Amino acid sequence: MYFTDRGIEELSDRRGGEEVSVGWLAERLREFVDLNPEFETPIERLATWLARLDDEDE
Repeated sequence: MYFTDRGIEELSDRRGGEEVSVGWLAERLREFVDLNPEFETPIERLATWLARLDDEDE
C-alpha cells in the first residue's frame, strides 16, 4: 500500500457517492496548486493523465 492510498481511501469513503463535473475538479486542482505550489508538477501530470485516458495512441 502506498502512502497516497490512505488519502484515496478517505476520498472514496467521504465523497464516493457524489458526482462532480470535470470543470469542478479542474477548479479544485487549481485551488490546490495555488495553496501548494510545490505540487504543481504532480498535479500537472495527474491532470494530463486524466485528460488522455481514452487516447488509443498512448
